[in-house]
Amino acid sequence: MSSYRRWLPALALVVLSLTWGYTWVVAKHGLVYAPPFAFAAERCVGGALSLIVVLKLMGRPFKLVAPWQTLGIGLTQVAGFMVFQTWALVEGGPGKTAVLIFTMPIWTLLMAWPILGERIRGKQWLAAASTLTGLLLIIEPWDMHASLFSKFLGLMAALCWGTGTILIKRLRSTTPVDLLTLTTWQMALGAVPLVLLALVVPEQPTHWTPSFIGILAFMSVASTALCWWLWIYILDRVPAWEASLSVLGTPVVAILSSRLTFGEEFKALEIAGILLIGGGLALLSLLSWAASRRLPPIANPVLEQP
Repeated sequence: MSSYRRWLPALALVVLSLTWGYTWVVAKHGLVYAPPFAFAAERCVGGALSLIVVLKLMGRPFKLVAPWQTLGIGLTQVAGFMVFQTWALVEGGPGKTAVLIFTMPIWTLLMAWPILGERIRGKQWLAAASTLTGLLLIIEPWDMHASLFSKFLGLMAALCWGTGTILIKRLRSTTPVDLLTLTTWQMALGAVPLVLLALVVPEQPTHWTPSFIGILAFMSVASTALCWWLWIYILDRVPAWEASLSVLGTPVVAILSSRLTFGEEFKALEIAGILLIGGGLALLSLLSWAASRRLPPIANPVLEQP
């Protein structure tokens, strides 16, 4: 049983990367029916409602624990991330500018060392270098034909995500809060600014067709509610920098699904980047597996919430 539980974070990462990666393709279809900011708000409201239903069905506590910390997480990793990501899409299009959000491991790495005391050691540096080099080859920052402002927005989205990651790690290391409850409140609090922004920004109305309802259901339940919960689950069990690097499987899935769905051609640098990210993630998994074989799991009364 303990051996099975050791593989749960890896399985969660696979599901997360596959779902979030394919989300880029689904979102591209969704923006045909809904304007960007309204789509972001609808997605997060749907995600929050889905989590509330699951919370009630499972009988989990609904009480808001650590309200200020949870608000900070909601404002950074939900509202801030979604606002800057959507704004970057509007200003620079869905190309390289939007992919700048995947620089989030860099910001997480820079913050995790001084704030959380999490350091990369030994062969972990090789895995980090391989994945980050692969990321650079995919996003090609030297060949971006977009405005400086749109690039800034993409980087701000990444910074918001990294900040939220650090806040989650700090909260979960000190406060006994249920994972599902934290995810629900984070999504609900983060959805409020998005709804207000969607009401203020002048946009075209959403076209509520059966196709769009299906898209929104996937975006709300799978891409938002499920994946945000999986993300916090993963953060509970691996260092913040390792979790952030592992999520770099997402742009790989995004590129593969986009190319196959829309019949786009692969670039040589993209293929090299995919191979480097895949190799880095494989090495990271191997090192984590080796470490789990050497050391027995340590129970933590704060982290081990049901």
